[in-house]
Amino acid sequence: MSATTSTPRRFQQGLNSLLQSRVAEVLGYPHGVDRYLEVFNPLWSVKEVRAKVENVQHLTADSVTLTLKPNSNWQGFVPGQFVQLTVSINGKLHTRCYSPANSLHREDGTIELTAKAHADGFVSRYLRDCVRVGDVVTLSQAGGEFALPEQRPERVLLISGGSGITPVMSMLRTLCDEGFKGEITFLHYANRAQDMIYAEEVADIAARFGNVTLLRAFADEQEGGELSGLFSSEHLFNSVPDFAQATTFLCGPPPMMAAVEKVWEEQGITDQLHKEQFTLATAAVDDGESAEGEVRFVRSEAQVTNDGKTLLEQAEAAGLNPQSGCRMGICYSCTCKKTAGKVRDLRTGVISSGDEEDIQLCVSVPVGTVALDI
Repeated sequence: MSATTSTPRRFQQGLNSLLQSRVAEVLGYPHGVDRYLEVFNPLWSVKEVRAKVENVQHLTADSVTLTLKPNSNWQGFVPGQFVQLTVSINGKLHTRCYSPANSLHREDGTIELTAKAHADGFVSRYLRDCVRVGDVVTLSQAGGEFALPEQRPERVLLISGGSGITPVMSMLRTLCDEGFKGEITFLHYANRAQDMIYAEEVADIAARFGNVTLLRAFADEQEGGELSGLFSSEHLFNSVPDFAQATTFLCGPPPMMAAVEKVWEEQGITDQLHKEQFTLATAAVDDGESAEGEVRFVRSEAQVTNDGKTLLEQAEAAGLNPQSGCRMGICYSCTCKKTAGKVRDLRTGVISSGDEEDIQLCVSVPVGTVALDI
């Protein structure tokens, strides 16, 4: 037999041997049905939404855009909602929240997620640097109240900053695909022109659709934006004089969102403002407050000295792996029972009672000794 005819056979034998070893490994211990199915096809699952990476793009130097093809368990989304994406990094599962940026009417059934890699963003940096075409990730079903209403508004104002562009990009694409006739103003803030994700596409949409007005605000006026500097009420009054009549969708960093919310509050039109944020906005606390006591993990029989960080971070530092998702109090994946002690909610500054109650680990900081049912 020649070498050319034996090579494919050896490859097939090797492949069969690898598959058999994986099957034997799985069968050696009881697992859920999905664990057996993924041996044959990582996309197979009874209930989980799994998605194959079909394309990887880098629209800016610090971002990654993934095109994902989900399995048949995917139930779809409403523009503006988010999904929880789970990846395995060094054998450990990590989950973060991202908003689909694609149109609701995308014909190929794929989902587009864009992540901006921050210096301290462990998962976002992994997505940017390590994810490849053919990889399989796990998704949750879409959720969240920040969503384009089924009854489309007559006038739409989209305000975003940084990576907060993704959910409003989905809204813009969807409205344009639907032939929406109302006025749309797209107001986006970025440090520099080169940092603006989807810059070329948004400019193209504004050029092709007469009802879409694009306003780009960069920190330096030399960057060529229609506006410059941080968000201000003057930007609105001068460039979007009818903003009070618009249904507004807002997503971006907490300081920008707080400035926008203040204007809507002053105008008495907060019912027309819909918002979503991707980073945790923390309430001011007493500068004299210091970390005291211990954090006790009852079921794990472990404890650590309270270092003032969130209970999720302290649990992970103790070698535990509690379920978590968004890490900013949105998805409730990290909810667990506090059996004793008080905690402070980072979002509001409110300190809980010492009674037994459910808390969110990612937005709770212990005030003195706390015991958790983990």
